[in-house]
Amino acid sequence: MDFLKNIPSWAKSKYTLTLLGFVIWLLFFDHNDMFTQMERKSELNQLEKSKEYYNGQIDDIKKELSGLQNDPASLERAARERYMMKKDNEDLFLIDDHE
Repeated sequence: MDFLKNIPSWAKSKYTLTLLGFVIWLLFFDHNDMFTQMERKSELNQLEKSKEYYNGQIDDIKKELSGLQNDPASLERAARERYMMKKDNEDLFLIDDHE
């Protein structure tokens, strides 16, 4: 019982022990414990990064769509590149450089 004499009186108070137990419960055992909160924070950061990426993709596609709707040369270029379309008096040569 000598070790109890070395503990300060404020640390032996029932209020301090209750508060310490409550904090330990919140940090480690509660449904929203510290580790769950850290996982949720990292997931939120990852989702925000993917949101920025997809917003950038949407902006690029909107610019491309605007160009296709307003510029006939852009529409012709897209049709030739993507759908291999050609004029009647042209020959189309496809070069596959995948090895």
